[in-house]
Amino acid sequence: MANTGVGFITRCALIPQDSFSTFTVLNNCPYTVWAAAYPGGGRRLDTNQTWLLKLPSPTTGRIWGRTNCKFDSTGHGICETGDCGGKLECQFSGSPPNTLVEFSLNQGKNLDIFGISLVDGFNIPVELKPKSKGCNRVVGCTADINGECPEALKADGGCNNPCQVFKTEKYCCFSVTERCRPTDYSKFFKDRCPDAYTYPTDDATSTFTCPSTGATGYHVLFCPTN
Repeated sequence: MANTGVGFITRCALIPQDSFSTFTVLNNCPYTVWAAAYPGGGRRLDTNQTWLLKLPSPTTGRIWGRTNCKFDSTGHGICETGDCGGKLECQFSGSPPNTLVEFSLNQGKNLDIFGISLVDGFNIPVELKPKSKGCNRVVGCTADINGECPEALKADGGCNNPCQVFKTEKYCCFSVTERCRPTDYSKFFKDRCPDAYTYPTDDATSTFTCPSTGATGYHVLFCPTN
């Protein structure tokens, strides 16, 4: 798989839309997070504030948090991490480093596919919890990645994935993804966040499913351990 930052969601075929799924995004961090979703837009969330996001099912997308943002009254500005073209309402994916919640809703065999990706690096601890009956698999990356980030990967407000820093075949797997292997840097992320997708072919231990019931919902929690 190419290192697009999209991870497993690029391999899911969509089927006709006929329902919606709700994502409840809560900021539990002791600082403001500018939540973002593609598709979905964006919202400023102060501590303990919630954003209710309703997305068509099936759809494929991602949710992430942005930090240290400044926006004017027209919704234009800049963020230190996760910036999406200087807009409050994101119309495309954010800039690394940013911790990603990725999902493909209502896919083959009526399954939702989801996971946490660090292929774009890390900026905020996050947890994804299904709130539908019959599915209780919680996934997350809650470690202090920023505080333990290797020197070569350090970035303002976050921790880069090695592909963004070195831009080499070893870390990015540009052309021969079937031979893509873990590296010392991907193992750094995996040791601290076992659920997370940490390099381009890290699917086996990082992709999770829930039955898609037509009314499936999910909680996304920033800073879950605070």
